[in-house]
Amino acid sequence: MIAGLDYWRELPIKQQPNWPDKEAVARASATISTLPPLVFAGEVDVLRDRLAAAASGKAFLLQGGDCAETFAGATADQIRDRVRTLLQMAVVLTYGASMPVVKMGRMAGQFAKPRSSDDETRDGVTLPAYRGDIVNGYDFTPESRTANPERLVQGYHTAASTLNLVRAFTQGGFADLREVHRWNQGFAANPANARYEKLAKDIDRAIRFMESAGADFDSLRGVEFYTGHEGLLMDYERPMTRIDSRTGTPYNTSSHFIWIGERTREIDGAHVDFLSRVRNPIGVKLGPTTSTDDMLRLVDKLDPNREPGRLTFITRMGAGKIRDALPPLLEAIKDSDATPLWVTDPMHGNGFSTPNGYKTRRFDDVVDEVKGFFEAHRQVGTFPGGIHVELTGDDVTECLGGAEHIDEADLATRYESLCDPRLNHKQSLELAFLVAEELAARNA
Repeated sequence: MIAGLDYWRELPIKQQPNWPDKEAVARASATISTLPPLVFAGEVDVLRDRLAAAASGKAFLLQGGDCAETFAGATADQIRDRVRTLLQMAVVLTYGASMPVVKMGRMAGQFAKPRSSDDETRDGVTLPAYRGDIVNGYDFTPESRTANPERLVQGYHTAASTLNLVRAFTQGGFADLREVHRWNQGFAANPANARYEKLAKDIDRAIRFMESAGADFDSLRGVEFYTGHEGLLMDYERPMTRIDSRTGTPYNTSSHFIWIGERTREIDGAHVDFLSRVRNPIGVKLGPTTSTDDMLRLVDKLDPNREPGRLTFITRMGAGKIRDALPPLLEAIKDSDATPLWVTDPMHGNGFSTPNGYKTRRFDDVVDEVKGFFEAHRQVGTFPGGIHVELTGDDVTECLGGAEHIDEADLATRYESLCDPRLNHKQSLELAFLVAEELAARNA
């Protein structure tokens, strides 16, 4: 089994750092291989069941968090605010969908980022590109940009402390349904969000009814919360993969859910081969140029047994392309024996740069791609099973528009992302209310 797990080493691989000291990398990976798992095989198995329900239209996946986590951003306040934002979104989506919402953070492992170039040049100086805190630093100096294997171990410990706090927040009363709803009432009371006030009041009546009927709110003080990240950096993902003592099969214990990016999903590449061999639920990002043949070959490689909950397709088409690009893929799956979960990533296909150099996205484009996702599924007769969003719990100014009417001049106010622009707290909640309207219409 271990030999099979390492077959990826014989295959072409993309998006890996140029480590200057290979022996130091080997030592760091060896250290990680001795550290405790971050998640457990039993939790992974439960998530697979939850995702299977979403794939069959009986649940909905909410996945959100930072574009790229930073070590400095792993503070108690920032982790709490990201969790709070996801919990608030989940309450709204649960009511709109009239079904369970599977809650998953892009957290506790989203430290590595693919780049379009190995290098970056500023003012005639060329240095290695920033590949995320688990590889190198953001500061544009030779010392900072040199890939440092010690960061691999630091990434593990930062993920562990993040996950520890997430578990405390989601199980210790912070996630109490009534408290989360009170946060949402404050959002809907803002005149800028008046269109969502009725939905907030409907949720309030539902909660009051539950209280009057004697619902066991003690059992609603905690929630299931899962983690996911892109399985990009093999010097981290491989040593975090362990053999489960119950079944003798390999689980990647760095996260419950692992996805393969648009840039590393080659059917004969290292990433697809490696993740085809672990028991975790696997996601694959699909861009607008994805062919039905590519998609069906990925199904055969990653989900040969057609196991419900095993495979998730995360579409990132762009608002202007999704209505044309997605239906043929849905039709091809409908005609096959596969049952993947379909999730929309309305962020990555809608980026652009402003004249003053800020990478941003328009909130209206994000919303339009989500609507296009639902329209495509209605057209074909398949289930729109989830949403995958880059967001933060902070009041940053990185994406244009929304009820706050953030414009290009506002971007400089609080632009904090080191990679891609994220929805702020209020934009994230606004998106949740809009998605809830789509889900409610689907159930009408």
